[in-house]
Amino acid sequence: MSLVLDPTAQDLLFREARTANTFTDEPVTEEQVQAIYDLVKYGPTAFNQTPLRITLVRSAEARERLVQHMAEGNQAKTATAPLVAILSADNEFHEELPTLFPAFPQAKDVFFAERPARENAAALNAALQAAYFIVGVRAAGLAAGPMTGFDVEGVRKEFLDDDHTPLIVVNIGKPGENASYPRSPRLAYEQVVTTV
Repeated sequence: MSLVLDPTAQDLLFREARTANTFTDEPVTEEQVQAIYDLVKYGPTAFNQTPLRITLVRSAEARERLVQHMAEGNQAKTATAPLVAILSADNEFHEELPTLFPAFPQAKDVFFAERPARENAAALNAALQAAYFIVGVRAAGLAAGPMTGFDVEGVRKEFLDDDHTPLIVVNIGKPGENASYPRSPRLAYEQVVTTV
């Protein structure tokens, strides 16, 4: 059975999309970021908890502060990307649940009264939202360079607070020259899918 989504869109979002390591100097506008968010905010999370928080790093001063916390192999590309986003999990997401999940507003206290439960839920659901964000960047005709190679505590102290856990740093822009490595293999359907 074929997919309903147009093959060109399938290529844009998945088959031809690549992690970018170099970018052109074409800026990423606030309007583009708003359009990305306005699309990906509809991705599902448990209890509609939407714990992802996005910190856009635009100024040269903030970029310098971030680069010092990146792994050595990620520093140059983070320094030169048109836009960098720090994607974090809000561990106090439960405060919004009465509004975000009106079908069961007491979920805030029933399931998420304890901090460890919130941290586990926030990490899982914000990671899910981060994946939506990357696909949204691709839908905008841009490339994403997601990275987990950074000092988590350093980034938290520099840009966030104790209620937010940085998950991924994403470089965003139009891909530059030699932007991607050769595509790595993927597992076959039979290696991944089991029917019981």
